Amino acid sequence: MTAMMVSAAISSGRVRLVSIRQQSLDVARLRVLWLAMLFAMVAIVAILRIVQIGMGGSGTQVTTLSEALLPDRGEITDRNGAMLARASSGFALWYNPKALGETGSPLVRSPDDVAARLKAIFPDLDQADIAARLSSGRPGYLRRRILGEDADRVQQIGELALEMPPESDRIYPQGSMGAHVLGYVDSAGNGKVGMEQVLNDHLRDPATRGEPVALSIDLRVQGALEDELRRGMLSTNAMGAAGIVLDVDTGEVMALASLPEFDPNKIDAAGVNLMFNRVTNQVYELGSTFKPLTIAAAIDAGVVRDFGKRYQASQPIKVGRFSIKDSHPLGASLNVPEALIHSSNIVTAEIADELGPKRMRQTMIDLGMNERPYIELPAKGFPIWPGDNWPRLRNMTVSYGHGIAVTPLHLASAYAAMVNGGIWRPATLHRLEPGEAPSGRRVFKASTSSRMRQLLRMIAVYGTGKNADAPGFRVGGKTGSAEKPGKGGYRQSSLVSTFAAAFPMDNPRYVIIAMLDEPQGTTASSFQRTAAWNAAPIVGRLVPRIGPILGVRPDSHADVDISDLRPLIQSAIE
Repeated sequence: MTAMMVSAAISSGRVRLVSIRQQSLDVARLRVLWLAMLFAMVAIVAILRIVQIGMGGSGTQVTTLSEALLPDRGEITDRNGAMLARASSGFALWYNPKALGETGSPLVRSPDDVAARLKAIFPDLDQADIAARLSSGRPGYLRRRILGEDADRVQQIGELALEMPPESDRIYPQGSMGAHVLGYVDSAGNGKVGMEQVLNDHLRDPATRGEPVALSIDLRVQGALEDELRRGMLSTNAMGAAGIVLDVDTGEVMALASLPEFDPNKIDAAGVNLMFNRVTNQVYELGSTFKPLTIAAAIDAGVVRDFGKRYQASQPIKVGRFSIKDSHPLGASLNVPEALIHSSNIVTAEIADELGPKRMRQTMIDLGMNERPYIELPAKGFPIWPGDNWPRLRNMTVSYGHGIAVTPLHLASAYAAMVNGGIWRPATLHRLEPGEAPSGRRVFKASTSSRMRQLLRMIAVYGTGKNADAPGFRVGGKTGSAEKPGKGGYRQSSLVSTFAAAFPMDNPRYVIIAMLDEPQGTTASSFQRTAAWNAAPIVGRLVPRIGPILGVRPDSHADVDISDLRPLIQSAIE
């Protein structure tokens, strides 16, 4: 073979190799193109499906992966994001007697043996009751809310009839704290009693349950309030206690407590009996805490102009067969500041008589005393309202907190209006953003509110509220000790003791109501049952705990100026 022929053969082989490589590249490119088109089609279908679902509304069915990943019920937090209620995955203990078929015993061991093994895992179980239910052959829940580790221990018993279906659970990480605010969730997944009931639809809606609901409550303030109320209740052997901390400018409830409380994590018969909310649902005659409201109404109407004017205080006021008197002699005469310091029924009734029933009644209406309290909670007590026509005696008794019964929340909102410049606003358990506070309605003149801040501060410094005066926090307030009505009249042995306060009085930001139901005279209260000795100290201990949390720090140099009133009470403070 010549050299030329060899060269031609080699060249021809190279051409064929290049051609083969080119064909291979073309096939690879075509395959990549088809693969890319396939992925593109899948992506387009997915996008169209997402758009279709997004335009389909917020029905109750779970139709998307994102909805399936959401908890069954939305979370509730305090105003700072601290968890108050959340959904959690758990297990239940279910007895299925047909697990091994229709014939034969559903259990390998005896019912008594299985019940004893369950009792070892859950010490609070009624062993005899469980054994009877296992013997009955009827299916049903043996226990709700089982932790994962307990479910493992049940499984180790080796009884197929003991099934543990997964269930969604409602967890309250703070235990009983804020129970009357939150309420609970029943076995059907519906909210009951508190904000769980109010927000039920919102918390269950797939469109909204992904975002936590923030309440106005501050968990730290709530804990301090409950702690001090419990201390006051136990130290005086009271049957119950109630308290509230309210923002005077917005109506936001920073804390609300009713004791004894229940545990929303475990609803039993005892818990059901403790669900009654003393703050919003129970109405009381709140006694002398009404006296500052009466004086404010009289100042606003021009009935009280001269704070040096003296009113007789030595003789009871007789109206028909009824006699209005003070608990002990307070002197021949008193002016308005002295009457508040000493808490005189006689002088307050005389001022109310000058004011007249029409103006007194209208003030109470403007303060919402004739309606259920304004708050989102479902349980709201209706006041015992004296009606449309107030006779002279009724007007006088209402002036010092008798003959009208309202909730502690009514009183808190009224005091907020009295010290914040005169504007009444409804209370709310929703956290409000800046500028969202309702405009409210004017009840008192700004000048009247300014004067009442002086008078309330004076009571805490020189009067019955001394035990509430927390150094540096400029507390002001009024005591109230009212006998509870009973069959045949008032029961002298049963008191409702209340202290209504605000702080700091030079620029009020918060109102506090502390109430004890039927406190007893004990060593802790110097054997006294009145509010000056049991309810006022609760506020005196609470304010230093919550003041810094709420941005109010003690200042020994700041205070409301009462220099113009001090000479009028010189004899009272010497």
